[in-house]
Amino acid sequence: MATFRPRLILALKGYSRAAFVRDVTSGMTVGFVALPLAMAFGIASGVKPEQGLITGIVAGLLISLLGGSRVQIGGPAGAFVALLYGIVDRYGVANLLIATMMAGGFLFAMGALRMGVLIRFVPVSIIIGFTNGIAVLIALQQMRDLIGLPIERMPANFFAQIQIIWETLPSLNPWAMMVALASLLILMLWPRWTSGKPIVGRVPASVIALVFGTLAVVAFDLPVETIGSRFGGIPAQLPLPALPALDWESARQLVAPALSIALLGAIESLLCARVADGMIDDRHDPNQELMAQGVANLVSPLFGGIAATGTIARTITNVRAGGRTPIAGIVHALTLAAIVLLAAPLASHIPLSTLGAILLMVAWNMGEWRAFEELKRFHLPYRTTLLSTFLLTVVFDITVAVEVGLMLSCLFFIWRISTLTRVESVPLPIDSVANLASDRTKTAGLWRIEGALFFGSIDKIEVLLDPSESLPKVVLLDLTRLLYMDATGQEALDNLRRSIQRTGGRLVVIAASGAVLDLMKRSGFLDRLGPAGQASTIDQAFNDQPW
Repeated sequence: MATFRPRLILALKGYSRAAFVRDVTSGMTVGFVALPLAMAFGIASGVKPEQGLITGIVAGLLISLLGGSRVQIGGPAGAFVALLYGIVDRYGVANLLIATMMAGGFLFAMGALRMGVLIRFVPVSIIIGFTNGIAVLIALQQMRDLIGLPIERMPANFFAQIQIIWETLPSLNPWAMMVALASLLILMLWPRWTSGKPIVGRVPASVIALVFGTLAVVAFDLPVETIGSRFGGIPAQLPLPALPALDWESARQLVAPALSIALLGAIESLLCARVADGMIDDRHDPNQELMAQGVANLVSPLFGGIAATGTIARTITNVRAGGRTPIAGIVHALTLAAIVLLAAPLASHIPLSTLGAILLMVAWNMGEWRAFEELKRFHLPYRTTLLSTFLLTVVFDITVAVEVGLMLSCLFFIWRISTLTRVESVPLPIDSVANLASDRTKTAGLWRIEGALFFGSIDKIEVLLDPSESLPKVVLLDLTRLLYMDATGQEALDNLRRSIQRTGGRLVVIAASGAVLDLMKRSGFLDRLGPAGQASTIDQAFNDQPW
């Protein structure tokens, strides 16, 4: 079991006043960056905007307090949007909270059982595929608010979304579209305008866009949908914890969605932590990070929050602003809480078209679009896995996409390793064998096995079992280059031994070592071969064996 030891404990050793000032400044900056994102991710996930804010406050605080990374910022993330929206659409908000708590339990168990390193075995083709797919879904979901389409609720299905957008397109709201375009221009141009300006440059573009959109709606009384008109505003207080309504019949159906949330949360948080490690020259504790994510997702739904994970954009902002300890993440959560308590009434005037524009930029930035252009540089397995995961994420859901992507990766890996396995006949090294009897060269044959002899490559050795092929009396197998063998490969060798012995011949294995030799001993294969069927070198096989 992993030891529960938050990185905060280590970070506070030798903590200085200067470090505290940097962390507070950075945390406040990230808090303002997280404000529009938390509301936008909440709305895009099919819940109220305050639930996104609560997630950023509660989960963000717990992830920084208990996490295994010095600088990671936790909260609602774009990676969850399509998945959570689908769960809400199918099971309802109450069951989403239950599924999130179940996912928290899974995440904590994964960390406690030291499974953090396993996430690193997810191929990059799958990660790029579902990340780009999620980005497309986020962008598509924002069309209703970006151009003010009269859609009461966007469906979760990709084709249904396309259909309803097309049907309602003639009824778009030009005012909403103009606010969205202006917000997009601010989001794109503000970083360029403020580049190199130490004070103004620290103000996030998303906050400027939010302020502009809100002021435009209030000043000109624009007929666009706002948080107040759709959700009735945001309460100026934090809710008390309460257990969500639990229906055991529905809960049994939530295992698969909960596993999907847990897997996606684990992948996102550990990828984010690895990116942060590279920026600050540190190494996170993946198991502690998973346990912290588990606690955060267990507690956040008690306050009405949704699923949370490590967020790359906010973590990078934290690092660039000078944050170097979990104190910055704690300040980020407290900043969000202060904004909710002090400025919640103002949120009712925030136009949804501006939040849609912010999420559109999030979708664009989270996608690795250049990967599609570079596909031609890679082999067919990589291209097939990436494109399959991408299309399945968009058309079906991320659970199916990751399952199929992992299956394809495994099949391609098996196929690739099997192609590297060789079983080939090699000439007898007569010149290097001392005192070689001529009759032995006529009754012996030498084959070399290299690579891996396992269930995916045993067809290579079945060539020696072909009844139409006559084998010499003694079959020598040089295993010097055999790196791995599983039980299926060992059984294939045993079948070869029995086949040769039935015709009065003998099988001799040469230079078996390491895990291959260990398996031969444990399975009893060497005992069945006998001393005459084993040799350390080819010379020994010819000169010291009684055949």
